[in-house]
Amino acid sequence: MIEAYFIHLAILICIYLILAVSLQLSIGFTGQFNLGHIAFFAIGAYASALLTLNGFPFIVGLVAGGVIAAVFGLILSYPTKKLKGDYLALATLGFSFVVYAILLNWVELTRGPLGLPGIPKPDFFGFSFSDNSAFLVLSLVLAVISYLVINRIVSSRFGRVLESVRDDELASKTIGKNSEKMKAYSLAIAAFFAGIAGSLYASYITFIDPSSFTFLQLIPLLLIVIIGGLASMEGTIIATIIIVLLPEPLRFIGFPSSIVGPMRQIIYASILLLILMYLPKGLFGKIKLE
Repeated sequence: MIEAYFIHLAILICIYLILAVSLQLSIGFTGQFNLGHIAFFAIGAYASALLTLNGFPFIVGLVAGGVIAAVFGLILSYPTKKLKGDYLALATLGFSFVVYAILLNWVELTRGPLGLPGIPKPDFFGFSFSDNSAFLVLSLVLAVISYLVINRIVSSRFGRVLESVRDDELASKTIGKNSEKMKAYSLAIAAFFAGIAGSLYASYITFIDPSSFTFLQLIPLLLIVIIGGLASMEGTIIATIIIVLLPEPLRFIGFPSSIVGPMRQIIYASILLLILMYLPKGLFGKIKLE
């Protein structure tokens, strides 16, 4: 029993790591205060779930979830290309609310508040990942690949251009860099990996509904990025483990389940405020959150 519990936590860490490193690309390395990341997570989850429920293989749903989320990332980048800071945050947050409203009200496609039950477990190349131990291996492989790809991106020439856009967009434009195109690419790549995480999440939980993708789910994700430190890939790994495991002791204290959820959100929000006030660079960050 205890082994299954730790396997479950490890799977969640892998999923959140994919989400966090992709958001790190957007916020930490490009300077886009993107609050729409949870919407890309939802798009990937629903796209993958709908495809697999209609008989498509998991690998098709996984790739499609990432690609469709990336397309929406490009679409979102167009009307927000002139926005910065708080204005960009509000615009991307509004996008999240729009996606949530569509998931809730497009009943013919998403079943609305009833959600999508019975999402198949991954099964490809003749191997089934229905067992959680096997699913952990799949999650770990995808998390490692996502981390390595994004780390390679931010270490490349393209990544250095993104950092120059973050630090001084005007100077970046002066030396001939198309900052708007760079930000659009960054948002699309971040959305792609968020969609991959959403696909993995849907196949693991086997049931999703709009309540799985609200603003409250964004708080721990932002907390991971900020605690680990902006533009710190290694810090993101450590912060992901901390934030996923942090509320778990509440389960053993004896609080009823109706209190554990709100307590978790209170803890997350309190830590977020304290970090912003007293440790604006996070644990390993290179820059402050402006």
